[in-house]
Amino acid sequence: MANPLDADVRVRFCPSPTGNPHVGLVRTALFNWAFARHQGGTFVFRIEDTDAARDSEDSYNQLLDSLRWLGFDWDEGPEVGGPHAPYRQSQRMDIYRDVAEKLLAAGHAYNCYCTTEELDARREAARAAGRPSGYDGHCRDLSAEQKQAYEAEGRSHVVRFRMPDEATTFTDLVRGEITVQAENVTDYGIVRANGAPLYTLVNPVDDALMEITHVLRGEDLLSSTPRQIALYKALIELGIAKRVPTFGHLPYVMGEGNKKLSKRDPQASLNVYRERGFLPEGLLNYLSLLGWSFSADQDVFSIQDMVAKFDIADVNANPARFDLKKAESINADHIRMLDEKAFAAACEPWLRAPHANWAPEAFDEKAWEAIAPHAQTRVTVLSDITANVDFLFLDQPVEDEASWAKAMKEGSDALLRTAREKLESADWTSPESLKNAVLAAGEQHGLKLGKAQAPVRVAVTGRTVGLPLFESLEILGKEKTLARIDAALAKLAA
Repeated sequence: MANPLDADVRVRFCPSPTGNPHVGLVRTALFNWAFARHQGGTFVFRIEDTDAARDSEDSYNQLLDSLRWLGFDWDEGPEVGGPHAPYRQSQRMDIYRDVAEKLLAAGHAYNCYCTTEELDARREAARAAGRPSGYDGHCRDLSAEQKQAYEAEGRSHVVRFRMPDEATTFTDLVRGEITVQAENVTDYGIVRANGAPLYTLVNPVDDALMEITHVLRGEDLLSSTPRQIALYKALIELGIAKRVPTFGHLPYVMGEGNKKLSKRDPQASLNVYRERGFLPEGLLNYLSLLGWSFSADQDVFSIQDMVAKFDIADVNANPARFDLKKAESINADHIRMLDEKAFAAACEPWLRAPHANWAPEAFDEKAWEAIAPHAQTRVTVLSDITANVDFLFLDQPVEDEASWAKAMKEGSDALLRTAREKLESADWTSPESLKNAVLAAGEQHGLKLGKAQAPVRVAVTGRTVGLPLFESLEILGKEKTLARIDAALAKLAA
């Protein structure tokens, strides 16, 4: 048997422009893109927009914008063109009509005049008798007279593809050899009664004409593979296709409760991760682990490293669970891997309106540059930066009553007064000096550093947790720090 990778690899990513992109779709794009890049092949980006009721130009633009943000490039497709243009199905209708006519003329397809009511009644009868309830081939071999009689009644018709009577066997790159018996795959529609082509026709036709060699797609489409293989063989006979592509069906991505992650799940939308400040590299690193692994002891790696190592044969057929905590952890690792300038630049959107809760003129570039290295080791997603540094740019820290109640215990006023005295005489060019001042204040009141610094932190930053305290105090400055401690003392006195 020929090696399925002998041919020049051509894969495709062909989403429908409906709604927001979701992480399962991104995982499929990633595996196709990495496979093409690893093999030195061609990555084709195609838009399946034949459903006018659901497709939208806004979703189409979101798709392109999302792929760019993720760092995917495509060799053929929208905006870059290619030898098989156009790459939007809505612009290829004449092609599908022509192919459907050729399939009809060659006997690979036929007109089906069954009404919905008739189909439902026969399916129900088949189920009651314990037989398969798929299409029963009623119109498969109509005579010319029978067709004329149906048309005289004014019946419309769909076009059905004629499935072969033998079993279909194929080798899946992820799941190995699969055999499906003929009785489980009945004749299926390829053209609606209104003449509009169905996905079942347009997808394989485009794959054939675009010379796609490998189809890597979700497990939910596995059941349609025997149908498509039969259609490819018919297209080869008609001189439209050159080969049957090799298939690889990627495992489900599971969400909460052992259910397949759906578009409606809150954690499914790509926009959620983009808006929270996931790095494209961090998100793609995590998504690559949903069904594949880099090595037994390494979960964090660059996309370039993934491409160098990616082998579709290493994809696991078992469902993969989406773990938000792990996704965040891997993203945090990628944030740490940025150089300081790249990190500072990546945070910029969250330091400006509408994310920032301070006036634009209050932003201090020098203070940001000083605090950024300390923030880089603390944030999980880039949007964390806003709350971590807002104390630097606000007139007063954000009032968090829960933090205040947690830190300001009995005796906190006395501790704060002592800490203020020590800090006033400390060296404000040295975080170590500021730490020693608070440490000394704590010792004077019988407290260790952890307990002593909590009221100071809440007085100055408004929160019980945050960036390294003494570096933060140095950057904020002596005047503002002491003023905030005074304000906290006044609040305690009140």
